[in-house]
Amino acid sequence: MAEKHEGFTADERAAMKERAKELKAESKRASAAAKAAEAERDLLEKIAEMPAEDRVLAERFHEIVTTVAPQLAPKTWYGMPAYNNEDGKPVCFFQSAAKFKSRYATIGFSDNARLDDGDMWPVYYAIADLGEAESARIAELVKRAVG
Repeated sequence: MAEKHEGFTADERAAMKERAKELKAESKRASAAAKAAEAERDLLEKIAEMPAEDRVLAERFHEIVTTVAPQLAPKTWYGMPAYNNEDGKPVCFFQSAAKFKSRYATIGFSDNARLDDGDMWPVYYAIADLGEAESARIAELVKRAVG
């Protein structure tokens, strides 16, 4: 017997509510500078709320992105840290393992990232730890992503 599809999971509905809340907050902010400062503050608050394992990875990812691509604007996207280009579109993002009850955190790149490599290339990476080698690889990917 086929299993009945009930629609979005509770986690997916929560992520969509987070995104609606983010859009509402953005529309209320005054100046561009205020928007940028508040968006980064919101991102850092979301990171601080994460369980320790995810928080350490998200903090390191934030450090890497803001160092190698300071032109990207930090903000939250569906309740997760994301970094947008000058058009306000996400280029890369971090997903905590705990948020979706996954066994590992992921780092992803949207279609705005310039990572094209032939007809097929990876855009999501499972992250269990961010040591020196992994950090260097992420830095290289972020640099390529922004062109």
